[in-house]
Amino acid sequence: MDRTLILLKPDAVQRRLVGPIIERFERKGLKVIGMRLMKISDQLAATHYEAHQGKPFYAGLVQFMTSGPVVALALEGNQAITVCRKLMGETFGCDATAGTIRGDFGISNGFNLVHGSDSPEAAQRELELFFEADDLHSYPLVDDCWNAAE
Repeated sequence: MDRTLILLKPDAVQRRLVGPIIERFERKGLKVIGMRLMKISDQLAATHYEAHQGKPFYAGLVQFMTSGPVVALALEGNQAITVCRKLMGETFGCDATAGTIRGDFGISNGFNLVHGSDSPEAAQRELELFFEADDLHSYPLVDDCWNAAE
């Protein structure tokens, strides 16, 4: 089973979309193995987005991500990274397909509701930034055998 980090950004929290967004991931069959409501520090935001340092949007991104609470999710499931990225939709809400999180809930280029890890390496790095090992919980679900059969 793959693991990935999803961040419900300040705009998702402010718009009261936490429940509907988490529901999308759960309905697809992904398992929540960790969840935190938190305020990201400047240092954590800088570390998380260090690949974007020097880009024109970097300062605004860090400022936005530290402007209010976020929900950090650790999700687990079959091809979790790929599945989550498809569920989120294109980066900019105006380009995202209807039926995706960004396609249904977003239209802004700057406020795109969610972040998701883009590779197994990024997922491991990001999960370690937002969760201690003890914060992640493995547990069986009735449908786990369905994914194992594939």
